[in-house]
Amino acid sequence: MTFFALHRVAVLACAAVVSLVTPGAAAVPDSGTGPAYGPELQGFDYPFPVSHFQFTSQQQSLDMAYIDVRPASPNGQTVVLLHGKNFCAATWDATITLLSSAGYRVVAPDQIGFCKSSKPASYQYSFQQLAGNTHALLTSLGIDRAVIIGHSTGGMLGIRYALMYPDAVTQLVLVDPIGLEDWKAKGVPWLSVDGWYAREQRTTADSIRAYERATYYAGTWQPSYERWVQMLAGMYRGSGRTAVAWDSALLYDMIYTQPVFYEFEHLSMPVLLMVGDKDTTAIGKDLAPPAVRATLGNYPALAKAAVARIPHAQLVEFPDLGHSPQLQAPARFDAALTGWLRQPVTGGISSD
Repeated sequence: MTFFALHRVAVLACAAVVSLVTPGAAAVPDSGTGPAYGPELQGFDYPFPVSHFQFTSQQQSLDMAYIDVRPASPNGQTVVLLHGKNFCAATWDATITLLSSAGYRVVAPDQIGFCKSSKPASYQYSFQQLAGNTHALLTSLGIDRAVIIGHSTGGMLGIRYALMYPDAVTQLVLVDPIGLEDWKAKGVPWLSVDGWYAREQRTTADSIRAYERATYYAGTWQPSYERWVQMLAGMYRGSGRTAVAWDSALLYDMIYTQPVFYEFEHLSMPVLLMVGDKDTTAIGKDLAPPAVRATLGNYPALAKAAVARIPHAQLVEFPDLGHSPQLQAPARFDAALTGWLRQPVTGGISSD
């Protein structure tokens, strides 16, 4: 899902030098105008109060930021929202408001390495580790069972969480999840962490905006989207840009090397897959040979193949939307989501 991917020729040009890049190297700040935020998004306000779960993992003291919104009229259920690679808990703003008004307690964490949470320089990132961290957070809050909703990379994490803790997941919702294909098996070449880091150093608001317009919003743009561009770009303008870029590189390596694609059949709970048919996201697509690149990120085909393998799945397609239907068309997304949460039918395909 990289929006900071360089053209293939630029990647080849830097290949001879990326082995020299280390996490101590200075990242290049965004030369454009805009806010500068700290490495844990200091200075960027979330739409809800932010709490902090402090814990020890891999011999390090870490801090996981999270939003926890309790409804005025509880229905006794909890929803956990898992953000994507280029997203934060804050980007679930409208969905949090919707679900809270429907009676759900809503918990939305920033995963370690992202947004307002710790960014350790030496951390063995895995989807299992992030799932374990999330489970520890929920346990600390007294939450035994929940609806898990994951978007983009959060979809891969949601699948891993559901496989590890099936009795703790009442329903699983996957919103344009990446990982519906195995990119390396299809021929996307490997890139070292140093290579990813070199790319991350070149992130700017312009590169973020261009990628989001093309992929997240299917070529459209609304002024409200700019807040999320500046949220990300601000961390690359700030004093912590090196830490942000390094952890981002570690996370891209995790995403590329740890597929969930081969385990769909083991999901035992009701699953809703929601996709924008104009989504074309694929990790490392720009690195792949043209013939391979043409086969990647075909979300209409990938989604139908996935629901055919998941035992209790329902597919909702948005024919005209991209990677982020919850941001691009919130009313349509909300209606489809809440309808299925109330009555989780499976075994079909619908179009919105």
